[in-house]
Amino acid sequence: MANIDYYLGTISPWAYLAGDRLERIAERHGATITYKPLDLLQLFDRTGGVRPANRHPSRMEYRAQELPRWAAHLDMPLNLKPAFWPVNMAPSSYAIIAAQQAGGGDIGGLVQGFLRAVWAEERDISDDATIREVLSAHGFDASLADSGLFVGAETYGRNLEQAVEAGVFGAPFYVVRESGQKFWGQDRLDFLDRHLASL
Repeated sequence: MANIDYYLGTISPWAYLAGDRLERIAERHGATITYKPLDLLQLFDRTGGVRPANRHPSRMEYRAQELPRWAAHLDMPLNLKPAFWPVNMAPSSYAIIAAQQAGGGDIGGLVQGFLRAVWAEERDISDDATIREVLSAHGFDASLADSGLFVGAETYGRNLEQAVEAGVFGAPFYVVRESGQKFWGQDRLDFLDRHLASL
């Protein structure tokens, strides 16, 4: 059985556009997924990337064309300029970490729920009420928004360090533990699918 480490930022439009494809691929191959939310902006700083606010206008212009193209291709709603972006990723990330540890709900759905809240629903994922609602909607106890703060903070920082050590530099980023194969971007999920089939 393969194990996939999935590094993500809860404000990443590209992680949003991945939808539930990773989960469907993992299920098809009997693979497990460990969700590793992290501070995406710090990851850029640590690995030679550039934060969106500091990118050259030509890069941002291309991004503004490419995101709607992919959204249309995948038939997913997308607001190119969300009301709450950028936003503090830590609270939603802590909730994902706590929910993954607690179990009992749909963790993939929870991750997608936070991403959808930003890019399709104009919701603030740093807001406590929003976090509780998204937790509840995916089968988790809303109180994880509070009880998971300490372990969430520790793991959130550790995820960043592990990402840097693993050669991760963006999101979504998928690492297959058994082979060390790395896949960057939702547009590489077909390659991940093919790789898992070969194991």
